[in-house]
Amino acid sequence: MRIGELAARAGTTTRTLRYYESRGLLPARRDGNGHRAYDEADLRLLEQIRTLRDFGFELEETRPFVDCLRAGHPEGDSCPASLAVYRRKLAELDALIGQLQAARETVAGQLARAEEARDALAAEALVPGGPEPVCELGGAAR
Repeated sequence: MRIGELAARAGTTTRTLRYYESRGLLPARRDGNGHRAYDEADLRLLEQIRTLRDFGFELEETRPFVDCLRAGHPEGDSCPASLAVYRRKLAELDALIGQLQAARETVAGQLARAEEARDALAAEALVPGGPEPVCELGGAAR
């Protein structure tokens, strides 16, 4: 099949396919007329790349999976190099989750502190002569 058909079937653009070709992820075969020629195996490579990219893998991280498919394996993640990429990606995700959990705890603490301060001001406002709670934007606290 030609590049336009492959792009359409893979749900991508011909420009992307040319880029993948320049990066060595897609073969650069030509037919007798000099047109790029692709087959079903190339479509499978693109599906593997797209799936991994959708999960947040960098383009270069897809290379072991593509190489595994090119080596004739039925799945791109059945080779040791692919498994190593999975392990690295999981470690990266675990670190990001830890950072997000820490940030969430900080924000939750700030919210609790702010709500306590607001409630204290509101309680003081109920005391005759107490201050009227005012929002930074000029409105009364609620």
